[in-house]
Amino acid sequence: MKNISRVSKYVCLILIGVFHLIPFYILFNMAFKSSEETTSKWRFPIQATWDNFANAWEQAHLSRALGNNLIITFFAVLLVVLIGALASYPLARFQTKWNQFVYMLSISCLIVPALTILVPLYKFIVDLGGINTYWAVIMTQVTFSLPMTIFLFTGFINTVPRELDDAGLIDGSSRIGIFFRIIMPLLKPITSTVIILIGLQVWNDYQFSIFFLQKPTVQTIPVALSQFISQFQNQVNWVAAGCFIGMLPMTVVYLFLQKYFIKGMADGAIKG
Repeated sequence: MKNISRVSKYVCLILIGVFHLIPFYILFNMAFKSSEETTSKWRFPIQATWDNFANAWEQAHLSRALGNNLIITFFAVLLVVLIGALASYPLARFQTKWNQFVYMLSISCLIVPALTILVPLYKFIVDLGGINTYWAVIMTQVTFSLPMTIFLFTGFINTVPRELDDAGLIDGSSRIGIFFRIIMPLLKPITSTVIILIGLQVWNDYQFSIFFLQKPTVQTIPVALSQFISQFQNQVNWVAAGCFIGMLPMTVVYLFLQKYFIKGMADGAIKG
């Protein structure tokens, strides 16, 4: 019975994996098929072509959009990690009533949909002169990403032994020194998780970018692709190639960080 149960679990996992890979399989086929090829989307291309990628890259101005995405995602994730980790350390180590109130207030922001305050937020950004600027989108992304980041970092820091802090204080380190020298190196697993989750969220963001980045020169990949799809909806192969290009950078980053995520968990377990 145990073997049957184990086999059924593996079969279910394989079926779930195949189910999630089907859209990527179709996207891959369509992206490499020429416009003249009319075979089923389930069949591999008879002759793979790169023309779709060249057309999508040029017509959707993906080089410009890719640069905008990289700038916004890099600085947003960097600020989220630094601010979130620094804020979570005292919340985890000093569980006073005030800190508990701040923590609960931060977590409660998770249930507030961003779209519900989009109108006053847009007016606020207009008053600040932040329309078509990187900093407005970056700070907005940081603001809406911090509650989840604080929740993850605080929970992880609570698992780090407090004796490490005491040892640092005995050696004469300040609290900020203890954080950067002792605590921060142990946060590799959760930092990788935050980078993956927040990075994907910022990279794929559409709701803020479509309102705050209206000029073509500052538009991100999701906005550029949405306009490209509406303009070239008859060129399905071009659209598939553009979507493939848009998802490729974060897919590579995700696969790269997965290795460090596992390594960071092992290092954290040994040091802890």
